[in-house]
Amino acid sequence: MFGLTKIQKKFVEKKYATTSRLTMTRAARQRYSVDVQTSKHAKAKVEGVRVHFKNTVETVNAIKGMSLRRAKKYLHNVLRHTESVPFKIFNGGPGRHANGKQHHVANSRYPTKSIFAVLKLLKNAENNARVKGLNVRDLVIAHTQANRAPKMRRRTFRAHGRINPFMANPSHIEIILTEKPTAVSKAPAAVVQE
Repeated sequence: MFGLTKIQKKFVEKKYATTSRLTMTRAARQRYSVDVQTSKHAKAKVEGVRVHFKNTVETVNAIKGMSLRRAKKYLHNVLRHTESVPFKIFNGGPGRHANGKQHHVANSRYPTKSIFAVLKLLKNAENNARVKGLNVRDLVIAHTQANRAPKMRRRTFRAHGRINPFMANPSHIEIILTEKPTAVSKAPAAVVQE
């Protein structure tokens, strides 16, 4: 090991032994909130992303049920402020925008950081679909979910010796894509002869 002492060698071996064990347990914990057929679906998931939880929930709810192409276009339009993300659940603080009329709500926002995180995850899911041999043009967002990740604690120091919490609210995000079901025509009704 390139001139390391015995103590250094033990430290390096111990460090890498524990690291590999940690990554194995993390890989074993990759569970999704819904069970799906793996051959027909493409999945992507990320944990502990440093984006606001409430903004991310509204963003993933806005794209649920859209086709992959429409979802990407929609998110890029939100970045250009030609469309907006409707805030239906966490609507206590967001201001009102005229773009919200498209979704029949007044409260809407343009959560840039959440959009970049979701776009990155959509790209990952699309690549997973390509690897599985799914038709990328027919992909639809079947399931999206954002959960709260453990809060990150910091402190801010205020006037007169007071200390307040300064928290971050990260998110876990998961997306499942599926191929659009093909329309099958109904069989002609059999004529009953008496």
